[in-house]
Amino acid sequence: MRSVILASASPRRRELLSLLGWPFSVKVSSIEEVIAPSESPQGAVVRLATEKARSVHSASEDMVIAADTVVVLDGTILGKPSSQDEAFDMVKSLAGRSHLVMTGVAVAQGNRVVSDVEITSVSFRELDDDGIKAYVETGEGMDKAGAYGIQGLGALLVSRIEGDYFNVVGLPLHRLSIMVGAFGCSLDSQWGVDL
Repeated sequence: MRSVILASASPRRRELLSLLGWPFSVKVSSIEEVIAPSESPQGAVVRLATEKARSVHSASEDMVIAADTVVVLDGTILGKPSSQDEAFDMVKSLAGRSHLVMTGVAVAQGNRVVSDVEITSVSFRELDDDGIKAYVETGEGMDKAGAYGIQGLGALLVSRIEGDYFNVVGLPLHRLSIMVGAFGCSLDSQWGVDL
């Protein structure tokens, strides 16, 4: 089996990739994650994922998997909060509304890179300031786009999800399996799963 490298420092992405049972190593990308104001959210996450994959990729047969996730509300990208005040403002802006979670995924092997984007709609329930403050003070959302983590206490903020749950966590597993298939790999042959 070829070597797989996850180009991400995210513990959530490591955990999700581990669910598939494919052994992998982690090599963190050193790219600067900057999104130009004129860049579309979809274009930005695909570009950043591709840059991450290329930054750790060699011309060997290793397969590199990279991803980048943003939360988009009314066309505005919400990245990771830089302070608890910013986290409060982000969660407050999401309360009682729907937003999109977009994850760009790139898979690189040899001279080839395949990239795509997964989009999931998430609706938050109505939240009062005390509830938002209590959630923000847990610190759970400080390293996450949109200032919440759906896989933890942030699940209590969510009233509805349409699309791939794993995308909201940070790595759309179904989309990834399709992309890996473009390199001639399948879940049943690479992961030892009988589908």
